[in-house]
Amino acid sequence: MKFPMLPAAIAAVLSTPAFADIHIHDPFARVSSIMAQSGAAFMVIENHGPAEDRLIAAESEVAQRVELHTHLEDDQGVMRMIEVEEGFAIPAGGQHGLVRGGDHVMFMGLTRQLTHGDVVALTLIFENAGEVMLEVPVDLERAADHGHSHGHDDGHDDGHGHSHGD
Repeated sequence: MKFPMLPAAIAAVLSTPAFADIHIHDPFARVSSIMAQSGAAFMVIENHGPAEDRLIAAESEVAQRVELHTHLEDDQGVMRMIEVEEGFAIPAGGQHGLVRGGDHVMFMGLTRQLTHGDVVALTLIFENAGEVMLEVPVDLERAADHGHSHGHDDGHDDGHGHSHGD
């Protein structure tokens, strides 16, 4: 029995870009004030692929630097934001949330003011899927998710609309 379409079907599967496995849901960005020098982006990243992927970097013209950050509690019980150089694992068939008070994309040294309703072009770079480009709306009215927000003292929004530090 011959399968004349089999080579074409295999080629189609092999040429399907890995980014087709990555889906971004509910992205939004925020700043703590109109004059803020930093901001952050949040979203849910789903991996519909058969293998784990990893968000390893992000880029945007809205900031001088864009980094992947998380919050960790120090030995005095204070939540501090740190860069996560190895990125965030997105499990096969699973998801990873970038949330206020947790893992997020950090915009440092904003090149322009961000106001409610603006849109930020953001490129997420994955280890396997490559670049995923999206437009992220700035939402300064969204309430913090309960249980995810913690204060910190590094000049970034504390999840309650307040900035500490600067």
